[in-house]
Amino acid sequence: MRIATFNILHGRSPDDGRVDVERLAAAVKTLDADVLGLQEVDRDQPRSLGADLTAVAAEAMGAVDSQFVAALHGTPGGTWMAATGEEQPGSATYGIALLSRYPVVSWRVVRLPALRSRVPVWFRGAPRPKLVGDEPRVAVAAVLEGPSGQFTVCNTHLSFVPGWGALQLSTLVRSLTGTREPLVLMGDLNMQAGQAVRVSGLQPMAPARTPTFPVDEPTRQLDHVLARGPISATGPAESVRLPLSDHRALVVPCAPA
Repeated sequence: MRIATFNILHGRSPDDGRVDVERLAAAVKTLDADVLGLQEVDRDQPRSLGADLTAVAAEAMGAVDSQFVAALHGTPGGTWMAATGEEQPGSATYGIALLSRYPVVSWRVVRLPALRSRVPVWFRGAPRPKLVGDEPRVAVAAVLEGPSGQFTVCNTHLSFVPGWGALQLSTLVRSLTGTREPLVLMGDLNMQAGQAVRVSGLQPMAPARTPTFPVDEPTRQLDHVLARGPISATGPAESVRLPLSDHRALVVPCAPA
């Protein structure tokens, strides 16, 4: 099976600044993933044509089950606040999604520790740190009925604030203790491979030499597929450039060990 993670930048292409749902659908078809984790996903947002991007991707890949989980509701630049999971249908929201060609046995949502205040962060090339805040972060997990039995997949998008993303990752892994294995955790973790493996205690399914960011000439692997239990890669991981987003997608062919 093919497992993929892709930060879609709400479907926008940095080349032309446009959101094109047909372009998103074509990109998802190109990945040919059996299980797909998406980050930076819009639903009913004016900037993405009011589309349900999860539904667009689900139809494109032939998913039999999918779930969108909002991290924020409202519109960027307007009312923009943490989602609770109780938003009304048709509300503008933004978050993550997990899609599968295999039936889902059960779903679980994990809301991760939120950064409550602005903190100083050093950015590359900046002469001094900048005070920044962060958005709420969530994860969605599913137990799937795969071709060789049940397994668990979890998708997330962690904080870019150094240290805070590590806290969120360790919290998430602890919350998955006892879940059905094999366990695959994927997403935009906003940290490089060594730290992701060290903090999570999971094994990388893609080598650290598979950079995914920035899209044109990637030098860092911020997007990861990690695992615990009897599952292994069956071929080389691919960092796939697609005609949208500032990230490349990461695709890993794998099978139960």
